Amino acid sequence: MTKFHFASALVRQLAGGLVGGISLLALAAGAASAQDLSLAGKTIGVAVVGTQHFWDREAFKGATETIEKLGGTVVPTDGGRDNQVHANNHDVFITRKVDAVVTILGDASVDPKLKALKEAGIPVFTVDHLSPEAVNNTASDNYYTGSQIGILLAKAIGGKGKVAVFNAFSGSLQFCGVRYDLWKYVLEDFPEIEILKPELAEVFANSPEDARKQTLALLEQHPKGTLDAIHVACWDQPAIGVVQAIEEAGRAGDVVVTAVDAGPETLEIIAEKDSPFVANIAQRPYLIGSTAAENVARHFAGEKLLSQTFVPVIPVDGPEDAKRVYKQLGYGTIE
Repeated sequence: MTKFHFASALVRQLAGGLVGGISLLALAAGAASAQDLSLAGKTIGVAVVGTQHFWDREAFKGATETIEKLGGTVVPTDGGRDNQVHANNHDVFITRKVDAVVTILGDASVDPKLKALKEAGIPVFTVDHLSPEAVNNTASDNYYTGSQIGILLAKAIGGKGKVAVFNAFSGSLQFCGVRYDLWKYVLEDFPEIEILKPELAEVFANSPEDARKQTLALLEQHPKGTLDAIHVACWDQPAIGVVQAIEEAGRAGDVVVTAVDAGPETLEIIAEKDSPFVANIAQRPYLIGSTAAENVARHFAGEKLLSQTFVPVIPVDGPEDAKRVYKQLGYGTIE
């Protein structure tokens, strides 16, 4: 079996994980269809790491609105994008004696809090945070995400060239690691693609401006014709600044940009004529939060959940795809 075929088999196997995740929902829905689910009389804590970012805000909205739709009462907390504040916010759920907790994102500092909740008999449902203390984790299919953005990047540069990557979080956030690893694994099938070292490290606060400055410095180090692509491995807010720097330096048409998340702001940039931002993977954060809330109801209905539920993502390949996905996800219409 060649490397390409092995990689393809791996992707198919991982995609099978996606199908398995979807099948789980289908099976669960068969045991208790969505309209039969109920959280009446239940109080559910919902903790989110922050609401400044579109993805976080939509996942939080999906979870809280679905809990209320199912008849439950929400106890919300917002960490203001401070991981330790987010972790400490979980203490209130023990004090309030909630029936279950949905917790959205967070780093390792939240794990002792999840353990304390479990020991108090409060079931925990995580979003984008794998934990042995959780009944279930709901997330995008990050395996498919990483492999697909790798394929789209390779296509955009004709299977050869030099690629710089922003990769600050693959060591600390599991889902970022999966996206990065699968992206890199696919590119190994293209021996004429070189990933530049050292990798770049974006920051969370004011990420577009920070990435703009880092990209301007990178473009100075790599004159025209010596750099073909810049990829942001885990999300896409830094890509906004990367695009600004490329256009500011007059390098549009010379360097392309790819990333992951595809909220409305970045889809609008991809849809622009001759945009350097050529590909993205659209997540569905509202559906992810909503699915986590429905899994809480399924748990109380006595259904056995797998440890992971994967929510499908949508590859975005160029401006016409960006316009189509923008409309498909309910963000409106791009002319």
